[in-house]
Amino acid sequence: MDTALSRRRFLGSATAAAGGLVIGFHLPAGPKRAQAAMPGGAVVNGWLRIGPDGTVTVFSVTTEIGQGTTSSIPQMVAEELEVEWKHVRVEMAPVDPAYYFNPYGEAGEPIYATFGSMGTYSQFEPLRKAGAAARMMLVQAAAERWGVPAAECVARFGVVLHERTDRRAGYGELAPAAARLTPPAEVPLKPREQWRLIGKPLPRLDAGAKVDGSAVYGIDVRLPGLLVATIAQCPTFGGRLKSVDPAPAMKVKGVRAVVTLEGGVAVVATGYWPAKKGLDALSPVWDRGPNAGHDSAAYAGILRQAADRGEAVFALRDQDPKKVQADHEAALAGAARRVEALYEVPFLDHAPMEPMNGTAVVEKDRAELWLSTQNQSGVRDAVAAKLGIAPEKVTVHTQMVGGGYGRRIEVDYALQAVEIARKVGRPVKLVWSREEDMTHGYYRPAAAARLTAGLGPDGMPVALRFDAACESLLDYSYLRNVGQRGPVDFAGLMYAARPHYAIPGYMARLTRADYGVPVGFWRSVGASQNGFFLESFMDELAHAAGIDPVEYRRRLLKDRPRELGVLEKAAAAGGWGSAAAGRHKGFAMVRANGSVVAAVAELSVADGAVRLHRIACAVDCGTAVNPDSVRAQIEGGLVFGLTAAFLGEITIKGGAVEQRNFDTYPLLALSQMPEVQVEILETGGRLGGVGEESVPVAAPAVANALFAATGTRLRATPFTKHGFRLA
Repeated sequence: MDTALSRRRFLGSATAAAGGLVIGFHLPAGPKRAQAAMPGGAVVNGWLRIGPDGTVTVFSVTTEIGQGTTSSIPQMVAEELEVEWKHVRVEMAPVDPAYYFNPYGEAGEPIYATFGSMGTYSQFEPLRKAGAAARMMLVQAAAERWGVPAAECVARFGVVLHERTDRRAGYGELAPAAARLTPPAEVPLKPREQWRLIGKPLPRLDAGAKVDGSAVYGIDVRLPGLLVATIAQCPTFGGRLKSVDPAPAMKVKGVRAVVTLEGGVAVVATGYWPAKKGLDALSPVWDRGPNAGHDSAAYAGILRQAADRGEAVFALRDQDPKKVQADHEAALAGAARRVEALYEVPFLDHAPMEPMNGTAVVEKDRAELWLSTQNQSGVRDAVAAKLGIAPEKVTVHTQMVGGGYGRRIEVDYALQAVEIARKVGRPVKLVWSREEDMTHGYYRPAAAARLTAGLGPDGMPVALRFDAACESLLDYSYLRNVGQRGPVDFAGLMYAARPHYAIPGYMARLTRADYGVPVGFWRSVGASQNGFFLESFMDELAHAAGIDPVEYRRRLLKDRPRELGVLEKAAAAGGWGSAAAGRHKGFAMVRANGSVVAAVAELSVADGAVRLHRIACAVDCGTAVNPDSVRAQIEGGLVFGLTAAFLGEITIKGGAVEQRNFDTYPLLALSQMPEVQVEILETGGRLGGVGEESVPVAAPAVANALFAATGTRLRATPFTKHGFRLA
């Protein structure tokens, strides 16, 4: 009996259950071919396996990149399955189309990837339903064994009880029979008031392995007969290798091969250090390509000019772009006064602590990879295409990730590992050096935006235009078509396309300004720069109107209770309206990935030295499955955003990246980190993300506080270029 739901039937039910969130899980049953590949216990449905000892394994399609989904997922499943959460473990689902999901509905292709802060909120309904369905099937199996009505049986802590006859059976012994049952057509979930696990600050299940060193990251993978490779790629983007003499490297003890690639050269050895020593001995000759004359200063001018062109108007599906522009121009023409400002940000690197790496075994008609990746389906398809084999002949093993932030959505390092392993004929682990990792990334786009507002007699906006310019992810990232609709690169206008403020006559336009620098998804994507642009400009408008910045936003949110609630919570937590002598505050708020975050930054300045004293943050993510994880992600996002605001800059000279390591691309130090207070609003609405959502508020909150302190308006990052440094 094929118990899998049809795609159309499941998508329809998922849409209704998740309030419009459509994802491609096949629930409550799973595909038979996926179940057959999961030994070690009975698979009650395609997403849960229960071992003979009652241990529950949940199959997830979300890579653990530090965001804590391997702990929040057990909370969700254990809540409905009625087991102890510590007895639930998470395992990556097979990279099989049966487990692919569609993050943006039928408009896109199903994928297996981790991005957009979707790890918890995309699986909240489906995995709870999987747990509830499995519990109902276990109860039914027990009832049939005992010959009693299922309504007389109850599941508690991994055991089914029939209290009238004092009989009990553990999940492990019931699972084989339960797996043969037809899944229930209706799967009711626990009401919120009955939750005993969801919403509790339970400890991370992966903490022990990370502390004792048993956690296996991609860079830790070991296989019999494994060789290690490292690589040097053409310093300029778009360049290639002309020639290289392998002899100097082959003289290094431990070196086994020198492998030439189109864009670089790799040295393969018995370990990383002999491979690196051999690589350093080479003198490759590069064709530096068409971008060899590019530099950041010239590109900044190109971006400013592009921002003034305003080429593509963003419009919703039911809107006419021409009418959007006409309405804006009419509203602006009737304004009592205008305010205009130009904002700029540079390229930024992901700078993960674990550099790019991948282990590959390639045989005649198959390939197997062990990777720290955020894009399993992309790796599978790209490797299959490169080797000329069927996708099902490519096996991808997902390892823990030592920092992703969107960089590991790309598949370049996986393809290199496969090509090197194929040429050498041995298992090979490719490890990039820190310098290679920093100079050959997929960067957060450099961007410029000209914002123009028309204010009414009361100082409130009657029209606002957001003209942005940057490179497009659609031209570079492997996931360039995910969720894309229409001619405008939505990633470039993220947050700016539809801000949460009620602003009449609003228009956002994007001009694509390609410069040959690979760009990709960076933590919070377009919201990272657009949040800085728009929230700083809102502060400018408030001061131009002579209105308190929080009060100004309050008036724009009077008909939007959710956003207004976050504003009020952050303002109260941050003590808005009062400050100790010498301290000054700035406010910012952003809505992204289904969540709303607001922050109040408090700082002092002395001779250009900025002391960050405190940041109070409020977040509404609907439901905090694990409040400790939510707070950790908000705190981590602030670190990311503050680093970018003060220190982050990737510059191009002669077509190559100038920054090569953390000495020239520094990160925020512990001594520079402010005290952080995170307030979580439990509104009970649809879940949103938390992994990226605090990144965009950091820079504008601090910039606005610096204006309050000094009267200097910072319209470009990093702030260190404008005479400010972190104390």
